[in-house]
Amino acid sequence: MSAAPARLVLASASPRRRELLSRAGFAFEVVAPDVEEIQTDTLTLREATCWNALRKGLTIARRRPNDVVLAADTLVALEHRVIGKPADREEAVRFLRLLSGQTHYVSSGVFLAYLATGKSESFSVISRVVFKKLSDEMIEDYLRRIDPLDKAGAYAAQGFGRTIIARIAGSRTNVIGLPVEKTGVALRRFGIRPRRPNA
Repeated sequence: MSAAPARLVLASASPRRRELLSRAGFAFEVVAPDVEEIQTDTLTLREATCWNALRKGLTIARRRPNDVVLAADTLVALEHRVIGKPADREEAVRFLRLLSGQTHYVSSGVFLAYLATGKSESFSVISRVVFKKLSDEMIEDYLRRIDPLDKAGAYAAQGFGRTIIARIAGSRTNVIGLPVEKTGVALRRFGIRPRRPNA
């Protein structure tokens, strides 16, 4: 009798990652890790997101060795300055003023682990985002429509994002918080497939 296939556990409290994974057709359980995200000038954008994803993922994978655990972390960088989640609304305004009219980069680090088999994988995806030139009125209007405090860079690509974003080069789902295209391919290597074909 063959063993039951491993279950997928999403190690994230992000509603955006849950939505992206659900839309892609995957069945999963959510177990949010209690891990403080690190942000330091000594790590590159890729390194910081991959390190955070690894720490989040291992925290849950050690408790769930018989499941496939997926974790991710997303950060924004303008030139060489990494921009995380704003501490308050005032900082959100400063972030959006900083990004106004600029091209910046969004990196998501992704970590997968199936500790019962000793298998793990880590990768990152970077997209380029161009902001419109934002007036103070545009920023205030945008912040009235969304909660910026749980979003890297104080913005979201989905929903009202079109009012501040001119264009995205690369994976749009990466900018939202999980590069679904590459993550789906990686999950197949762990035996995890969507419930709906071509989802």
